[in-house]
Parts: sequence; structure tokens; C-alpha cells
Amino acid sequence: MLGEYRISGRRASEIAASVERGVGSGELAPGHVLPPMRELAARLEVNPNTVAAAYRTLRERGVIETAGRRGSRVRARPASTPRGSLRIEAPPGVRDLGEGNPDPALLPPLGPALAAAAAVDAERPGLYGEAPVVPEFAAYARGAMDADGVPEGPVAVTSGALDAIERVLAAHLRPGDAVAVEDPGWGSVLDLVPALGLRVVPVGVDDDGPLVADVERVLRAGARALVVTDRAQNPTGASVSGGRARELKAVLARHPDVLLIEDDHGHAIVGLPLHPLAGTTDHWAFIRSATKAYGPDLRVAVLTGDPVTVDRVAGRQRLGPGWVSRLLQRAVLHLWTSDAVDTAAVARSYGERRDALVHALAERGVAAHGRSGMNVWVPVSDETGAIARLLHAGWAAAPGARFRVATPQAVRLTVSRLTAADIGPLADAVAAAAGPVRPVTYG
Repeated sequence: MLGEYRISGRRASEIAASVERGVGSGELAPGHVLPPMRELAARLEVNPNTVAAAYRTLRERGVIETAGRRGSRVRARPASTPRGSLRIEAPPGVRDLGEGNPDPALLPPLGPALAAAAAVDAERPGLYGEAPVVPEFAAYARGAMDADGVPEGPVAVTSGALDAIERVLAAHLRPGDAVAVEDPGWGSVLDLVPALGLRVVPVGVDDDGPLVADVERVLRAGARALVVTDRAQNPTGASVSGGRARELKAVLARHPDVLLIEDDHGHAIVGLPLHPLAGTTDHWAFIRSATKAYGPDLRVAVLTGDPVTVDRVAGRQRLGPGWVSRLLQRAVLHLWTSDAVDTAAVARSYGERRDALVHALAERGVAAHGRSGMNVWVPVSDETGAIARLLHAGWAAAPGARFRVATPQAVRLTVSRLTAADIGPLADAVAAAAGPVRPVTYG
């Protein structure tokens, strides 16, 4: 139970702060059960409604969870603890395949694009009161999405894909709402959802995208939103196929009130076609970030969606940062229009390294997944042991725990820094580290 830690406070905010201090210090460990509300109210000599308000605040912040008659307990991993902290630091001499970064050799030089943006700004300085989205940027982005079959919608700009996902969720959902998220999936989204006071509901994934039966089940159970990665899913490399898209759209058509968020994570780095789901539900958002193909420090993402969603996002954005730098928008526009990145060559480069590793692992009896993008997902029998054995062999991998909710143990390998000469030694090390794995799908 609570051990020696004493929750204190007279007001709801003070009680909530006391619990958070206990969690932060470790005196209230993950899984510890909090006192029933009436019991704590009697102990603190306050109204039970005050404790109820404190617990509600803690749930909304992702600090605790409530399971009906089983009471409230500290979350197994509080939402304030980012999954990114579950990374392995590569010691000297160890190759780091866990960072998830693109290959710097495939990123374009930014000098010409930034200079072009600065030249425009010199003629027409960016000032308060101007449109938040550069018209030429919006037109080019909208044209590219039109070509890929993304439904018509207004364009907004956010500071990366995660910023867009957060703003869209906040525009429609309330604390306590359930959000269906891919499992395994992007660790940042798995952190973000509970940090917003929302509930993560895992949906299985295979090489073709989210599992249809899982999506149907969670939507019937009341999930208010579904987040889908269209291509180069992190960490598995899944890409939504044409057949899977048709099946998912049929499910979504039966749940038009569900908020659909699509992240085209593989834009400009994969050669597989896009099969968007957007437009099937009343409220939807489609997101493309410039970071993977053009540079992680370009915090620019394009967001389109139904008019209500985009208007809510843009309206709230005006009350905060106001807009994403128009200098950066113009720089990204220059990168697009000058063909600074040979997207076919980039997709081919990542594909060759990824496919070579998956094939080499298969030859050694290790099943791995990596249909698109720069990551390979390898199921293992003992995640901690596999990470340790790989480190001993000179390779650092990302622990699967960063990306999993309920799926089996695994490790993620980022291929962006690999050479052809690396494939054989790495496959040998992974085969030795993986151990016998029961044949299961990772969804």
C-alpha cells in the first residue's frame, strides 16, 4: 500500500500536488494503490468531493489510473516519464542502431534553402498580422496531397508531426476519452496520449498496417479517436496496403463520429504508394512532416483535414505560438521546388539496407519485419538479455519497451547508418542475441 508516505493538503490542488511529489520522489511507486476517496477525505478532514477533484486532476495528468472497484493506483509508468528515456547509451566502440535518425548523407544541404528564404524576407519582412501559412507553401503542399488522393481540405502548419497530433487530439477530445493507437507504435504518441489525460487503447499491427479486427473491436468499445501511420511505421516498418485501406475505410464508415489521425511518416523516404483513409469519418486529419527526408531540425509539418478540425487547430495555435516560422516554411518550399532530395534514390537506399538485413536474418532463422522506412523490428525471447548480448557484440539497439503496450518483446534496429559490409556481422549478432522466439505476429 502507501508505506510511510503521507498524502497531505486541504484543497484539491494541494492533495494532487502531494501525490505527484510522492510519485516523483519514488515514495509512491508505480502500481501503489491510493486510499479510497472517503477514507482519505476523513484522514485529511476534507469533503470527499475535494479528494474526488484531486484524483480527477491526477487522472487527467496521467499520474494515476482508476480501475472501478479496484480503486485508484499510480500508473505503471507515469505519463511524465518519456519512453525515450528507455534508450541504450552506446559506449565507445559500439555502433548505435537505436537512435532512429535518418542517414545524414541523404539529407540535403540547408544553406541554399535558408538563403533563399532570407532573400524573400529581406524584400518582404515577416511581420505580425500576416497569414500564418505562406500561400505558396500551402498551394504546393496541397497539390502534392491532391496527387496522392488525400481528400480536399484547408492547410495548416505545425512544428512537426507530434505537435500536429497533439493539437488535433486536444481540439476534439476530453480527458478520459479512449484513443486507439498502434501497438507496437511510435513511443512519443504512446507518451502523449496519457499526458493529455486520454486513455491508450492498443491496436495490433502487421506488415500491411493496423489489424482490421482490432480496429473494429476498439471502435465498437467506444474509442473516440484512431491514430494510423500510413507508411514507414515506427518501429515495424508497416505500410498500409491498398487492400487493408479498403477494409479499414469500411470499418471507419460504420463509425463516422470517430476522429481519424493519419501520419504519413514515410513521405519522401519510401517508394510504396500512399493509401489514405482520410475523409471516411466526419473529423479527420492528415499529417506530413519534413523531418525524415529533409532534416530533423526542420520542425515543419503540413496538416490538412476537415474544415472544423483545421480551424480549431489554427485558432488554438494563434493563442499560443501564433504560427510556425514563415522563414522555415519558405526554406522547406525551396527544398521541395528545387528537388533538393531525390526521393526515389533515398527510398532505394533505405530499402536496400533494410531488405538486406531482413533477408540475412531470415537466412539465420530470425523473423524480422521492415516493409518500408528505415527501421527493422525483431521479435526476441528476452528483450533485456538481447540488448545486453548485442551490446557485448558491439551493437546498440532500441528496446522494444519504448514502443510496446501489450505486444511481445522485440528490439528495433535503425538501418540508416549501415553499410553492405555491416549486414552479415549484424545479422550474426542479432541471431545469437534473439534466442528462440515463439512464432507470433507482432500485432
